[in-house]
Amino acid sequence: MINNDVFLRACRGEQVERVPVWYMRQAGRYDPDYRKIKEKYTLLEICKQPELAAEVSLMPVHKLGVDAAILYSDIMNPVASIGIDFDIVKDIGPVIHNPVRNAGDVDRLKPIDVERDLSHVLETIKILDRELKVPLITFAGAPFTLASYIIEGRPTKSYIRTKTLMYSEPKIWHSLMGKLADMAATYLRAHIQSGAKAVQLFDSWVGSLAPHDFKEFVLPHVESIFASLSDLDTPKIYFPGVSSGELLPHLTDLQVNVIGLDWRVPLTEGRRRIGGKFAIQGNLDPYVLTAPSDVIHEHARRLLDEGMKEPGFIFNLGHGLFPEASLEKLRDLTEYVHAYSEERIAASGVNA
Repeated sequence: MINNDVFLRACRGEQVERVPVWYMRQAGRYDPDYRKIKEKYTLLEICKQPELAAEVSLMPVHKLGVDAAILYSDIMNPVASIGIDFDIVKDIGPVIHNPVRNAGDVDRLKPIDVERDLSHVLETIKILDRELKVPLITFAGAPFTLASYIIEGRPTKSYIRTKTLMYSEPKIWHSLMGKLADMAATYLRAHIQSGAKAVQLFDSWVGSLAPHDFKEFVLPHVESIFASLSDLDTPKIYFPGVSSGELLPHLTDLQVNVIGLDWRVPLTEGRRRIGGKFAIQGNLDPYVLTAPSDVIHEHARRLLDEGMKEPGFIFNLGHGLFPEASLEKLRDLTEYVHAYSEERIAASGVNA
């Protein structure tokens, strides 16, 4: 039974008594207890053990006092169900053994079967739904970000194969993106039906595209995902990843509640670019966490003062936590965000 719904209220732009906070990659390698688990199991092995995946998902809730949990998983998990053979390789990331390069490769991809192939993920969600006192966020990878791995065969900085296919074979490109969009929508719907209280679509690398290309080659497929989930009242978040500030003006018609911002865009400017239509989430540079606590507080205070100018603000990072982050500093930051925002809201009536 949820007894802390401040995150859900902020998603909907409703009244809050404090700014909610959670962190992307909050269940991860900065936690010594998690590192011990990773000595025994790989990421994918943890994901296939619902009790263990739920334990890892719960760790930051108990240790940091955050206002939402996020499912311990990986954006690549569902692609195995559609016919992509991959491994998560240490210090590299996803490595695809059968990359998609032509029309035949796209044609062989199957529709996702969540119940058959990903029942362990649904079981993890059900366990967390029973145990959590805060909302559970689940997620999927967005079509462009997944396509970049599937086409390149591994992480890339140039996206040369991805963009070559996009520009040279637009029909094949849109066919692939459509299948990935259908996969994401089906996967997220199953999450919500199993107990997820919010869902986030991660598009970590779409900021590598020019705005025109994003609008032509990617946005219709992102729109289709959220349109297909529009009958569900569950809050929906789109995070367009790093360096995506120039894409924000194109997001105004998305059927979502929240847009995540990276640290390169001031919160006020981000709100302006998305037309003031959504709650916003972000956007501390994760590496501010390497600084002394007073410096971290200064950066957090600036973001809070800016974010609380309007209803609908969720404190988060501008991207995921890094392995060297300090658990103690994260706990301190969470407490600071809660205390400072609660004091400001109580004193001024902002958001209250």
